[in-house]
Amino acid sequence: MTDAFPDNGQERHGHPEQRAHRPVERRPERRFGWSDMFVHPDEDPRSEGGFTDERALLVEYLRDQRLTLELKCSGLDADALARRSVPPSNLSLLGLVRHMAEVERNWFRRRMAGEEAPRRYKSEVDPDGDFNGAVADPDVVAEAWAAWRAEVDFADRFVADAPDLGLAARNPELEVTLREVLLHMVEEYARHNGHADFLRERIDGRVGQ
Repeated sequence: MTDAFPDNGQERHGHPEQRAHRPVERRPERRFGWSDMFVHPDEDPRSEGGFTDERALLVEYLRDQRLTLELKCSGLDADALARRSVPPSNLSLLGLVRHMAEVERNWFRRRMAGEEAPRRYKSEVDPDGDFNGAVADPDVVAEAWAAWRAEVDFADRFVADAPDLGLAARNPELEVTLREVLLHMVEEYARHNGHADFLRERIDGRVGQ
C-alpha cells in the first residue's frame, strides 16, 4: 500500500535551502524577579483570601480575577495591547478586555437584570468582533477600558443590591441564579487570565502574579 503521506523529510522540515533563508524571529527574554513584578507584593490590590462568608468569597475572588487582567495589561501601549502574539490565534490583551466587557454585559445586564442591552462588539456578521476589532488605536483602547469598567460597575451594583445568592435571572429564557453566575465569572476570568499570561510574556517577557 502506498503511504498517503510520504515522509521524505521535506514535508515536515522543508528543504535545507528553504530552512536557511527563513527569518529568525526575535523573542523577548523571559524575566522574573521581585523588581520586575507588575506591582510590589506589599502594594498588591488583590486579597489574600480567608473569606468565611460565601457571598464575600465569590465577590472577592471575582474582584481579584478582574484586577489580575488589569495587571497583565498594565504599562503597554496600543500596539502591544493589540498584538496577536500567539499566531495563528486572534487573541490579544485588548481583545480579552473587550471580550470580558461583553461577557460582563451579557451575564449581568442581559441575563440577570433582564435588560434589553445590545451587544457591544459581537454581531451576526462578525461573531468574533470583540477580538477582530481589537486594533492598535489609542481610541479603541480607551473605549475598551471604559466599556469594561462600566460593565464591572453595573455588575458590582447589581450584586450589592441582590437580596441573596439565590436570586434568579430575570431573563425568562434562562434558569440560573446569581450564585452560579458569580462562580461562572470567576471561571471565565481565570481561563482568560491564563491566556493573558502567555500573551504578556510573548510581548515583553514579563511573568508572574
